[in-house]
Amino acid sequence: MNYNIIIFKTREELAGELAGMILEMVRSVTNTKKAFNIALSGGSTPGILFKQLAASRENFHRKTWEKVNFFWVDERCVPPESAESNYRMTNETLLRKLQISPGNIFRMKGENDPKEEAKRYSSLLSMQLPQENKFPVFDLILLGMGGDGHTASIFPNQMNLLSSEEICAIAYHPETGQARITLTGNVINNAKQVFFLVTGEDKAITLEKIIGKGSSDRQFPASCINPAHGILKWFLDDKAASKL
Repeated sequence: MNYNIIIFKTREELAGELAGMILEMVRSVTNTKKAFNIALSGGSTPGILFKQLAASRENFHRKTWEKVNFFWVDERCVPPESAESNYRMTNETLLRKLQISPGNIFRMKGENDPKEEAKRYSSLLSMQLPQENKFPVFDLILLGMGGDGHTASIFPNQMNLLSSEEICAIAYHPETGQARITLTGNVINNAKQVFFLVTGEDKAITLEKIIGKGSSDRQFPASCINPAHGILKWFLDDKAASKL
């Protein structure tokens, strides 16, 4: 696989550049009948990205965001006010500051029964998004990667979720046992564009195994993300890319 890798000195620089790219995507649909459907991830680096996007409010009219629908890649099974909630972080750093209409926000409800919520969110995505290859199609999915190579909430001990025929599934953190709702691999690989945001020295060894020269290691969930008809890009900081 040929990887499209973009390396930045710092995660702040990475977030700034990516924010500009996303704003251009959003602006391209402003005066069209199209919607822009994006699935977001949690984590510290997306948090910095969201702050950069929120800062665009001074330069972009509120109308810019009216065509953007916000979804989530995964969510911990906690209430939305929990400090662990991916929705809470996104709402506080981005959605609230941009005054996004509630009608454009489609959160995973971590407070619900996990099994029922996975079904509900699957149905919601089927109704809200265009379909191809039997799965919903996102315009853009933002992903992170853990030091263990997990992405979304697909962990190395649940590789079956990469090929699941479900749209959403229940995942469990391998150490804490915490339940989570996650998009499955088939949905992620059905997107038009998938961007990995990976920062920090603790990711370097795993990244070397996944995208290093001559690497063909498929033991990690992140290594199995490759959109069949879309674009895959890896945005890294110097620390994460130090062994490439």
